[in-house]
Amino acid sequence: MKVVLFCGGLGMRMREDAASAPKPMTMIGDRPLLWHVMRYYAHFGHMDFILCLGYGAAAVKDYFLRYDETLSNDFTLARGGRDLRLFSADITDWNITFIDTGLASTIGERLLRVRRHVEGEPMFLANYADTLTDAPLPAMVDRFAASTAVASMLAVPMQSTHHVLDVADGDRVERVRPIRDLMQWENGGYFVLRPGIFEALREGEDLVPHAFDRLLRSGWVMAHRHTGFWRAADTFKDRAELEELYRSARCPWMVWDATRTTDPRVGGAALASDAASPTRSDGPGPARLDPAALAG
Repeated sequence: MKVVLFCGGLGMRMREDAASAPKPMTMIGDRPLLWHVMRYYAHFGHMDFILCLGYGAAAVKDYFLRYDETLSNDFTLARGGRDLRLFSADITDWNITFIDTGLASTIGERLLRVRRHVEGEPMFLANYADTLTDAPLPAMVDRFAASTAVASMLAVPMQSTHHVLDVADGDRVERVRPIRDLMQWENGGYFVLRPGIFEALREGEDLVPHAFDRLLRSGWVMAHRHTGFWRAADTFKDRAELEELYRSARCPWMVWDATRTTDPRVGGAALASDAASPTRSDGPGPARLDPAALAG
């Protein structure tokens, strides 16, 4: 399937470190965050990428135009440097389309700008390109294909490190617990979509919540709950934590490299507790979109 990646955001909370590059170009180890996301999809056979560019587009283009396979692959150098033999390669089989979708466009508007590249596909994938996960993508795709949903989104537990309080009468605290224990789910930024999504999009609005709000009224949005590894790279603290995981070779998101992840669930089927499908059917087939239901 084709993979639409939204990589034109400003990344304001990380601008001090990379003033001319969008957030997905933040480095994790020797490769940018965007590369890690693309490598995840490529591992599962999805290597046709559409990059929705905006802020820092030149940095994204230049990175791939000057791509150096030797940074992440073993190789032999012979004949005084004239003969370079790679043992493996990253992007040889990748097809990458670069589309300027505007400097200040919303995610929904960026998706509208690349409509002609995916509208003929029965399904396609989309991603914010700023989070990493070990979620079992094949299971997510298979469940979506067997449903009548128009959109599926990865749902992950709240990631805040703060605690919530149960406060009784007289302001007496009865319980202190991590926010994650509440099992409230947040948007994990990994989507599976059908072309019907374009009927719910409007100029000046966003994919989430605006388009999704129109779809969920008719039950056309489903969630794939994942309680495994998921990490955003929104702040310097987030990036430092990802860098530490990378340096210690504990990288659950690197499902393509068995030497860096030891989680037995990586790349496999979802645990029963990780799956939730509010929109199911006895067989595949997209929902029939009622224009009246999408009005507004």
